[in-house]
Amino acid sequence: MTKRVAACLAPGRRDGKPRARQPVGRLTLPRGCLYWGKGMVSAAAHWIGGRAMRSGWWGCGLVLVVGVGLWALAGEEAIEPKERIELFNGKDLTGWKLIAGAEPEKTFYVEDGVVKCTGRPAGYMRTEKAYKNYKFVMEWRFIKPGNSGVLVHMSGKDGVWPRSLECQGQYQAQGDFWVIGGFEFKEHKEGGPRVNGRNVKKLHPHNEKPVGEWNTYEIVCDGTTVLPSVNGKLMNEAHECSDTSGAICIQSEGGQWEARKIYLEPLKK
Repeated sequence: MTKRVAACLAPGRRDGKPRARQPVGRLTLPRGCLYWGKGMVSAAAHWIGGRAMRSGWWGCGLVLVVGVGLWALAGEEAIEPKERIELFNGKDLTGWKLIAGAEPEKTFYVEDGVVKCTGRPAGYMRTEKAYKNYKFVMEWRFIKPGNSGVLVHMSGKDGVWPRSLECQGQYQAQGDFWVIGGFEFKEHKEGGPRVNGRNVKKLHPHNEKPVGEWNTYEIVCDGTTVLPSVNGKLMNEAHECSDTSGAICIQSEGGQWEARKIYLEPLKK
């Protein structure tokens, strides 16, 4: 027996009950549909079996489509760290979504207490939560010279590559910027000798240690400003960024790398 399950969220009435809203968008799925609209999100899906659950949360914007394995965060409030947040627990990749071909767990994995990335195929590991106003810190190293990067303020659909600002991780180019998917900021729009297409070169010569040694990549995201530093040296500046929050991604882009620490710190006021 096939049943249709619908979950709807909308701004509540004064009595606390949901108010029905007319959807303005619709996405057809293999086993149902996902609807959305201003002030509401709703989902409908087929459930195979005799039981179904209907759940709603007023104002939180969370939709779960059971039987499809799809979840969506609609209007999720980005987290602003108030204390240190460990993004890597030293054991596994809990808290990360892996995007890299058919078997991403073979591209990103944990061994001997460190994250390891093979560099192939192209993809990224993405935080499951969105963040804003933070200092990102990663201690990492290349096994041999290669390419990677950290994408901040990522939004939209997963794919190679999603809308974001890339803080370049390529060997001896860490601190360069790449705008992706329509992301924009002042220095890129103004042009100049450091700008080449979507790329904005770093302000200073590289400050990386030799291959095999650990480097510290710090990225301060403060409102509309992004400031990447390598081993304590500020390498570039992006002001008046179009986006100010989103997920954080670490790329698989040809280079084999390892990371032993990945965390966020609150900004100093």
